[in-house]
Amino acid sequence: MTSSSRVPRPLPDGSHNATAARLEQENTQLRHAIESHAVVDQALGVLIAVHRIPPDAGFDVLREVSQHTNIKLHTVAEALIGWALGQPLPAPVEQKLGEAVQRQSWKGDNPDQPHQRGIRRSGPARRWGSRR
Repeated sequence: MTSSSRVPRPLPDGSHNATAARLEQENTQLRHAIESHAVVDQALGVLIAVHRIPPDAGFDVLREVSQHTNIKLHTVAEALIGWALGQPLPAPVEQKLGEAVQRQSWKGDNPDQPHQRGIRRSGPARRWGSRR
């Protein structure tokens, strides 16, 4: 397997083969997609472990936070992973994440038994939530 830093070989006339260039660009995009997918999966794991919500609900939380903060989903996921490792969440992400988790936690089959056990505020030992 070749690395993504491989430079395409020029043709005898000095130009690059258009097909090879297109394939290398597609390869780079696919590598980025795989890396982003792994980050999102790890963030889902954090949400599932901390709030005991199903994976689909976890993805809905990430998507909602991304849309409401105008931050790319993989960037929200990176922030959540950082939070699990002890870094603070950016304020807008923290607020929207707490709100989204709260909404998703009450979508279970039994409204008397929400999936959520609380809202973490900072670091893995405490719950985050919206600041009021």
